[in-house]
Amino acid sequence: MIDWILAERIAVYVAGSGDGRTPTADLNQLSAEAERRVTAYTGLIPDRPLPEPEGIGRREWVASNIEAMRALLDPVLDRAGNGLGPLRPAMALTLGFVVTTEVGVVLGYLAQRVLGQYELVLLDEAVADRPPRLLFVLPNLGQAVRSFEAEEREFMTWVALHEVTHAVQFAGVPWLHGHVAGLVRELLASAELRVETPRKLRLPDREEVRRVLAALRRGDLISIVTTKAERDTLDRVQAVMAVIEGHAEHVMDAVAPDLLPSLPKLRAALDRRRRSQSALSRLVARLLGLELKLRQYEQGKQFCDAIVRDGGLEALQHVFSEPEALPTLPELRDPAAWIARTATARNPAEHSPA
Repeated sequence: MIDWILAERIAVYVAGSGDGRTPTADLNQLSAEAERRVTAYTGLIPDRPLPEPEGIGRREWVASNIEAMRALLDPVLDRAGNGLGPLRPAMALTLGFVVTTEVGVVLGYLAQRVLGQYELVLLDEAVADRPPRLLFVLPNLGQAVRSFEAEEREFMTWVALHEVTHAVQFAGVPWLHGHVAGLVRELLASAELRVETPRKLRLPDREEVRRVLAALRRGDLISIVTTKAERDTLDRVQAVMAVIEGHAEHVMDAVAPDLLPSLPKLRAALDRRRRSQSALSRLVARLLGLELKLRQYEQGKQFCDAIVRDGGLEALQHVFSEPEALPTLPELRDPAAWIARTATARNPAEHSPA
């Protein structure tokens, strides 16, 4: 249903090549130092070597993500297409070009903005065939260094700390990859069922119209096209991703003061970049759900900061002790509720009978 070759060509065209000066900082050295500091602070010990850092261009970033998406989506699309029976040729012809174009445009837009990425395919069976990669998009990094008026090594260290923290998370928490992959499988199974059993054409009732309008005002377009069960799974996905990103932001601040004397300046520059997006960029970000994503990442960092402040570093380490220890979306906004819920598990001696 998706023409991946055409999607990649569209994405490469939209992405462009970038005009930033290519950074010359030693990625291997920066990543090794980042791993040493991150493991010492978090207590997460990778059970395998972290991937070697790779400096790449936008075209290679697009190609890598096309390959990852193809591994993830093709089996689902094939099964869903088989379930359509005689409708399959018409559906493939009607939807294929539209979906292909959307995938190409989205990836092209993201390729202009992403600085680094710890890339892994979120399917258990794909791990052996597609090991994780630690990617740094050099033209985007060069542009960011220039626009932020940053010192190159500091900025590259900042990005390396963030991405290496993700690598340590997934290599140091044995169940994390499988947990996130399981949530993704739930969403894909729902999407597959939706294609196999399309809804009957009918006019929406008043309540549905009201829900759609409210979602549009919030920029929450995902909820328009999902069922309640799917939204519940999305909430769990968004909560764990917010924790993963917020944990990386917290760790970066905790381990880098001596490495990043300009950290406040870098953060201020990043905030200005988000606020000064063009009207078109804001619209695209809204349609892709990126604004919601940024709010959740901010919540994730605030959550991690709060539980370390109120519960100590042991509380932060407990977040990744088991899937049940992960916070829910409401707990992200109320860290005290998470601390209360997990108190017994974190401090069993204090809660045992006298």
